[in-house]
Amino acid sequence: MDIKTIVDLSYLVAIIFFVVGLKRLSSPATARSGNQLASVGMLIGVVATLVGLEKFSYEFIIGGLVIGSFVGAVLARKIEMTSMPEMVAVLNGFGGIASGLVALAEFFLKKDTGLFSMGDVGTVGLSVLIGLLTFTGSLLAFGKLKGFVTGRAVTYKGQQIINGLLGVITIGALVMFAIQPDMPIWMYILIVGALILGVALVIPIGGADMPVVISLLNSYSGVAAAATGFVLNNNLLIISGALVGASGLILTNIMCKAMNRSLGNVLFGAFGSVIEQIAGPDDGGPKTVRQATAEDLAVMTSYAQKVIIVPGYGLAVAQAQHSIREAGELLERKGVDVRYAIHPVAGRMPGHMNVLLAEANVPYDQLYDMDEINSEFESTDVVLVIGANDVVNPAARDNPASPIYGMPILDVDKAKTVVVFKRSMNPGFAGIDNELFYKHNTYMYFGDAKKSIMALISAIKEA
Repeated sequence: MDIKTIVDLSYLVAIIFFVVGLKRLSSPATARSGNQLASVGMLIGVVATLVGLEKFSYEFIIGGLVIGSFVGAVLARKIEMTSMPEMVAVLNGFGGIASGLVALAEFFLKKDTGLFSMGDVGTVGLSVLIGLLTFTGSLLAFGKLKGFVTGRAVTYKGQQIINGLLGVITIGALVMFAIQPDMPIWMYILIVGALILGVALVIPIGGADMPVVISLLNSYSGVAAAATGFVLNNNLLIISGALVGASGLILTNIMCKAMNRSLGNVLFGAFGSVIEQIAGPDDGGPKTVRQATAEDLAVMTSYAQKVIIVPGYGLAVAQAQHSIREAGELLERKGVDVRYAIHPVAGRMPGHMNVLLAEANVPYDQLYDMDEINSEFESTDVVLVIGANDVVNPAARDNPASPIYGMPILDVDKAKTVVVFKRSMNPGFAGIDNELFYKHNTYMYFGDAKKSIMALISAIKEA
């Protein structure tokens, strides 16, 4: 059996690991093993690729392995769960620029050999375009999430026309680069255009849509990797890139459906560019809220039959996932049916709340998706909304004038009692007022989520 056959068979094994690992990622109960399987598949693929090379510099491979492993281990231990969206955005960007640079390197190695056809050069250009666009777009998404850049949608007059012209120029440079690869000007225009285009496409997108942007950029990084696979004639890179690209697009579609918006509206609608006030049912008069204390909540929850907990980004910021699990366990000991309701776009990245609660060892069978639990709210005694905002706003269901009208929400307002844990009355990412706060069955519990829950825990123990 020759080396090529061994490499091809190893690639096949790696691909099987990728597919099975990806499948297992669909369930919280099997996600960890799925991630491990995919990692093993990647290790097999890297080793097989090195074995198949005629020559390479061991010092660079070993150096990259050591440095990359060290950085990865440090990040894995130091990055808080609240910063995971930012980390994913950065990793998407690194994946994109890596694909673009590798494709360019292969072009420079072979451009004078006559081995590259016009189609090959075009594929290089495609990898560069998507990869560099992903890089700058991901860095901007990171800045928006981290607060370095405003989370609001940034718009200006004629923005879409300018972006359209920029896209035409960049794609035109790509075509000319494929036709005239010996003229470096086209490559330079392509590179600069792609870098600017990444910024131009992400800057008009508001913070409320960051989960969609992250999953879309993840898809872009996969497409860039697949294009580079064609440049290198590497089947493993083609298939793994296609898997990432396809799964990212599927997830993006799921997120858009969860918000009842099209991808075009997310990308070009400039949602969240201004703060708006929603005309509530008591519009025209003063809006008042009712506040509750930890002791009030302890009585409400301890003597309830069913309590549903709705986590949001505020829970993640306060690192209160372990505390809410403890509170849930205390209520269960009192005979209360405790469940957790997860909205598809809760938090700031797909699956953010699921991972957060899994980290705190909340039982998987207590986690319910929106579609599974919405019918349960009418028979629920108390709902604890912790750090969530737009995903529980009744305006999305009842107020046609609302910018989020039509977005599926968790129907928490239908419960007998709703308690909203918040630091203040500030709006969420969408920048709009929440009608839920003023409902007759809603109580506000102001303060840091973790401290508030710890006070609730103490009160439950004494109830």
